[in-house]
Parts: sequence; structure tokens; C-alpha cells
Amino acid sequence: MLLVYENRNTGVSAEWKKPVHVPPHLHEAIEVVYVTDGEIELGVGQELFHMDEGDFAVVFPNVIHHYQVFGEKENKVIFLYLEPTLFPSYYRELQIYSPKNPVVKKEQVHPDVVNAIKYLTGITEGDPRMIQAYAQMILAHVFTTMPMMDKSAVGSDDLIYNAVEYVAKNFRENISLEKMAYELCVSKYVLSRMFAKTFHCNFSKYVNGVRLNYAVAALENTMDSITNICLDCGFESQRTFNRVFKERYKITPREYRKRIIM
Repeated sequence: MLLVYENRNTGVSAEWKKPVHVPPHLHEAIEVVYVTDGEIELGVGQELFHMDEGDFAVVFPNVIHHYQVFGEKENKVIFLYLEPTLFPSYYRELQIYSPKNPVVKKEQVHPDVVNAIKYLTGITEGDPRMIQAYAQMILAHVFTTMPMMDKSAVGSDDLIYNAVEYVAKNFRENISLEKMAYELCVSKYVLSRMFAKTFHCNFSKYVNGVRLNYAVAALENTMDSITNICLDCGFESQRTFNRVFKERYKITPREYRKRIIM
């Protein structure tokens, strides 16, 4: 079955829709799932989890997942996508860990989680501080009530999954396509073609994208110097950092931080 990579990095986005069969896919966003009517099956890795009305689930960034729908009754689900940079204090944990069981049954779902999901689903424009507060409320309940495990134990030997996991754990280091291919026991040419076909970019651009997400979280939520942020997220020089940052955001890191402070 084709694995699809979705680019979801717009802060917060929500969909309230009738679910259908969705093939295996992954993305950088945290995906929150809340069933309002009917039932669906959520597949994570090689496991399938049943969800009924009122159940809540969360899928962490870059975890392969899919949906199946059985039966003829009406099924409606809220899908909420949260960019990891909204959670600077949890950023590294989001890259490394995944819930052992992503589903919380209706009886155990805290009312604060339901209220936060409905608030974030209903907004068109809102105070960024309120949006972040509600998003963090959801994640706080996730980390305090759901046991975690290393993403490597989710149960997939898929090359795409292993590549995503490798970058998530090592992007702050000096990594290369050759070193990554060696450690994953594949040809660097196979790995290069996988990035081009799945992520529609080369290895360097993908890694820099992960580094930029980490850098934006630091710019928005810490007072670290831009030089320290540059080095901490894995760029070899501030010149490279500034160039790559400006290519994506059309402004420099310093200008970005000034806009946040204003």
C-alpha cells in the first residue's frame, strides 16, 4: 500500500468530517482525533485500535498511521493538526516517543481535553496565546495520562519510517546521507530516491526543514541567542542558517523574532 507524506506545518488546522478509508501516511504535525458520531478504526504502525463515539486519540509526528471505516452507520470525526513548534518544552519528546496506546476511551477522556478540541476546531481567528494554551492543555493530559514508548518500537521496518525516526533523533548532529545509509544498512542511492519520491525533496532539504521547525520553536519561546539556536539545531554556520531560514520564511531569524516580540 502506498505511503503518503503530508506537509502539515501551519500552526493549527482542523477538519470536522465524515471519515473514509485513509491509506498509511505520516506528517510532522501532531494529529488529534475525536469521534463525535459512530466509530472508526485507527491503525498505528502494525496495530489497529477501535474508536467509538466520544473516544479521543493522538498520533505523534512522523508516525505511520491510517484509518478504516466499517459498517453503514453515520460516522463523524474531528481531526485536529497541531504543529510541534507550539510545544517547545515537549519538542524533543515528540520526536522520540509515541503513546503505547494512542486511544483514550470516552470514560477516561478529561473534559478539559474535549473543551480544548472544540475550541480549536471552532476558531477561524483567535488570540495566539489562547490557541497555544488550549493546544498545550491537550498535550499536557497526553503526557500525564498516556504511557510512552520509543518510536522504534511502534512496529514498522519500513525504510521511510526508519529514515524519519533517524533524522528526528539526530538532526542536531552533523549527519549525512552516507552516514545515515550506512547505519540503516541501505544504499545511499536507494535512500536518496526514497526522499525524492516520498518527501519531494532531497535529503539536505528534509533535514534542514526539521532543523528549522526546532529553530522556530526556540525563537518563539526562548531568549537564547540566534547563534546558539543556529548551532543547537544542527546548522554548521549562522550564514547557512540565515540563508535556509530566509528561503522558507522570506525574512531572517532576527526579523522573525522581532515580529514575535512586537
